[in-house]
Amino acid sequence: MKRILITGAAGFLGSHLCDRFIKEGYHVIGMDNLITGDLKNIEHLFGLKEFEFAHHDVSKFIHVPGKLDYILHFASPASPIDYLKIPIQTLKVGSLGTHNCLGLAMAKGARILVASTSEVYGDPDVHPQPEEYWGNVNPVGPRGVYDEAKRFQEAMTMAYHTYHGLETRIIRIFNTYGPRMRLNDGRVLPAFIGQALRGEDLTVFGDGSQTRSFCYVDDLVEGIYRLLLSDYPFPVNIGNPDEITIGDFAEEIIKLTGTDQKVIYKELPTDDPTQRQPNITKAREILGWEPKVNRAEGLKITYEYFKSLPEEELYKKDHKDFEAYIRK
Repeated sequence: MKRILITGAAGFLGSHLCDRFIKEGYHVIGMDNLITGDLKNIEHLFGLKEFEFAHHDVSKFIHVPGKLDYILHFASPASPIDYLKIPIQTLKVGSLGTHNCLGLAMAKGARILVASTSEVYGDPDVHPQPEEYWGNVNPVGPRGVYDEAKRFQEAMTMAYHTYHGLETRIIRIFNTYGPRMRLNDGRVLPAFIGQALRGEDLTVFGDGSQTRSFCYVDDLVEGIYRLLLSDYPFPVNIGNPDEITIGDFAEEIIKLTGTDQKVIYKELPTDDPTQRQPNITKAREILGWEPKVNRAEGLKITYEYFKSLPEEELYKKDHKDFEAYIRK
């Protein structure tokens, strides 16, 4: 049985990756310091002999006994509220955490896939964004702690590949959604649905003309799985190129939830990207991958998940953080 370490295992994406690799017959070691992750995302795995959990911060030395075949490095705050609240931890997990994971991969002779992001493109002046585009990032702006942590992570990963010959893979993840997302963490989709469920008006930053492209989590996980097992060491965009404006997306959420809220507009945060759309030519050609789940289908599943949450989830600390964020 092949063994895989998944960092950030109790997070939204990490927990879905644990599910997928257990389904594929792997022994999964999930690692998380729970600073933004939640054990409820993986509690259904605790009784399985194919799964073990390590409560650990990857920014510190990582020890995993026994062999390792693969490492997926997905530990990182990934929402604006999180990385604005914990900027130093965000920088450390992208730098020290990545360094530790790469060192572990070297020691174990394991292949490693690191999770980068479309945020490496910053507020792009090339559209849609291909992997060859170097980006337009403000390193000292409020989002710089996340953007530059991921850019440094990519550079270090490629250095280990070119200098040490380490088997590395880099995925650039575009907006992804699905069950197990946290409500009100500053990302547009859960924020809109959370507001709709509480009967609040939906908050759009800017004039609503900025765009995003939303990929359902099952499609993303399939892309990650294919990239890990491929022979391609350079960055690959994985996302859904079906682009929509934030204003139109707010109207979609109002229609989906059957509510009658208004859309209110607030000032666009500093360095917030005005457009996001992946060029997925490489994913199609190299991995034979493209998204299968359309937005209407994925949103319905995600909305049903959020509706099923206990009422206190709607009003927990995340909600207060989001309210503070949108009042800025």
